[in-house]
Formats: sequence, structure tokens, C-alpha cells
Amino acid sequence: MSTNEPRAPFPGHPGAARRVSDLLPVFPWDKLEPYKARALAHPDGLCDFSVGTPVDSVPELIQKALAASTDTPGYPTVWGKPELREAIAGWLRRRVGAEIGPDAVLPTIGSKELVAWLPGQLGLGPGDQVAYPRLAYPTYEVGARLCGATPVEYEDVEELDPARVRLIWLNSPSNPTGRVLTADQLRRAVTWARTHGALLVSDECYLELGWEAEPVSVLRADVCGGSHEGLLAVHSLSKRSNLAGYRASFVAGDPVVVRELLEIRKHGGMIVPAPVQAATIAALGDDAHVVEQRARYAARRSALREALTGHGFRIEHSEASLYLWATRDEPCWDTVAALAELGILVAPGDFYGPAGDRFVRVAFTATDERVEAAVRRLNG
Repeated sequence: MSTNEPRAPFPGHPGAARRVSDLLPVFPWDKLEPYKARALAHPDGLCDFSVGTPVDSVPELIQKALAASTDTPGYPTVWGKPELREAIAGWLRRRVGAEIGPDAVLPTIGSKELVAWLPGQLGLGPGDQVAYPRLAYPTYEVGARLCGATPVEYEDVEELDPARVRLIWLNSPSNPTGRVLTADQLRRAVTWARTHGALLVSDECYLELGWEAEPVSVLRADVCGGSHEGLLAVHSLSKRSNLAGYRASFVAGDPVVVRELLEIRKHGGMIVPAPVQAATIAALGDDAHVVEQRARYAARRSALREALTGHGFRIEHSEASLYLWATRDEPCWDTVAALAELGILVAPGDFYGPAGDRFVRVAFTATDERVEAAVRRLNG
């Protein structure tokens, strides 16, 4: 039987009463475009320190491992080949002191994907709280909103509501500040989360980039008490191995939670491509390229830090990661505008929360030539 009653727009249609995009904040990087246009107009070109994307070549041994695995016509598994899980578990044991087996690790398609979808994949929703640091990577909030949970900022985990918090994010070394949590601070967070039945997830993507402090994993035996119950750690090869374009990463920790994620992700077909799995095995088995890349970043960091402080900036934290957390004690967008006049693009601190509204984040993921150009302009 036909009807003349108008049909409601399908989900996602501009006329729909409620769209998923309505739940999300404005994508922050869109607001930076006018300043990028101004910086691009500089006669000597743009020095872009706004996004922490690698610019150096993928190490040759990783490229060769990828190329050698291109003839892989069959479906890989979500779980990953046994050699990959052994490589991840071996790296965690060797590098971070985590006593862990291959049954407690899971490859992911980039760490941002996991951060955004983890709360929903674990069944969180309305009435639950997802907590993250007051200054933090914006995707922690996005992940909470995507599943209908309530995002909550915290300065100290003990200020959280134990009755409602289901998932707590840690981030050490921090994006954006470069702050490193001590082993004692991590232990206190582990104790609080376990006491109140919350899952503690530690984003450790910058773990191998400590400069003035040695980052510690939440999975380290003396931090977690020899048990990974209620704990996950997220790691990425984007920064340590220049593999942002490969989307190579993994999550590890509580084997019960990892197994639950595996079952959910199998249904969603969230599979790391076989060539990327092979590249990840090669990358985790070699430390020499990490040492070389660290040296490049250390030199760029030192040059930019000296030039910024000479230009009137104060640097806070920044003891690790790929960023300098800098301020001239003025609104962050005023700083962004002033640096854009010099052809230098940085990220405003309020992208990472209102507490950052007088800071900018300066990534030293730029070529040596662009760093040198920026230093000349700052010193001029």
C-alpha cells in the first residue's frame, strides 16, 4: 500500500535528525588551514612543524621485507602470522621488560584506529566514562563519543568517579607535552584501576624517543606486579621506524581482553596486510635503524629548542617524544599567527585541550634543510 507520508532521511543524510558526525568535535586541523596558507606565502617556503609525520626514508631492510612479501594472494588473519606475534612479544620482552607471550599481542591497522574504536569494541556506551589526560591526543575523546560514552579529562586518576569510569587512557611519553610518567606514577594508576575495576590502556607510541627521561612501559614487571590483568599497552612503528604510511602497530597486555578484541575484530575484517606484517617483523628485529633515526631527531630537536628559546619561548616538559611544548605566555593562536608570518607552521595547544591554550606544539619531524631554514628565521 502506498503512502504519501514523507520518509525520514537515511542515517548520515544531511537532513537526518541525528548523525554520528554530530557527536564529534570539529576536526581541529581544518582550523589551521588559513595559517598554513599564510606560511606557504613566505619567500623561502613553508617550514611545517604542525604534524608529527615522518619525513625520512623507510629503512632499506624494511622496504626489502615488504617487497619480498608482495606475492601474497590469500587472506591474512586478524591474529597475524605466528612469526609476527613472536616478534612483537620478543621486542616487548627485550625492549620494555614485559614478560608476555604471543597469545597476548594483536597487530592493529595503525594505533589511531585502535584508539578511536577500542571503547566501542569493548562494549562501552551510554552511562560509561572514558578518561584521558587533561592535555591529550584528541582521538581519546573521539573514541568515547563514537560509542556514546562520556569523555572525562583528568589530572590525577584519583579524582575520577570509580562508579562510572570503565576505561582510563595513559599517555607516556605524552602527545603533546612530551611529559614522561615515572614508574611510581604508573604503579599508582595501575593500583587505582585494578581496585575500581577499570581497564587501564597505556598509549606508548613514543616509548623509544626519550631524551631527558627514560620512558617506562605499564607492562614492565615491576610496574604491573608481574601480571597484565586489566592492562593494555599500545605501540606504533610510525615514529621509531618511519612507518606511518604502513599503518604498522599493535596492542598487548591482558590476554583475556586481547582475545575479546580478536573475536570482535575478526567479524569486522580488521586485518593487517601480509606485506605489512612482514615489514613489521623486520623492523622489530633490528635496533640499528632506530638508533640512527633517534640521532637525526636529537639534532633537529636541539637546533629548534635553542632557536625557540632564543626567540623568547619557554619550553615545558618535552623530555621525550617528537615535540617541543613551547609558550610565549600569550594566546596560542597569536603565537601560531606570528610564526606563520615567518613561514613556520605549528599546532596550537588548544587542539589538545583548553589547558593548552597558551602553548604551541612544535614537531621536529621535518627535514634537516627545513629545520635549518626555520632556525635562520627565528634567529633573524
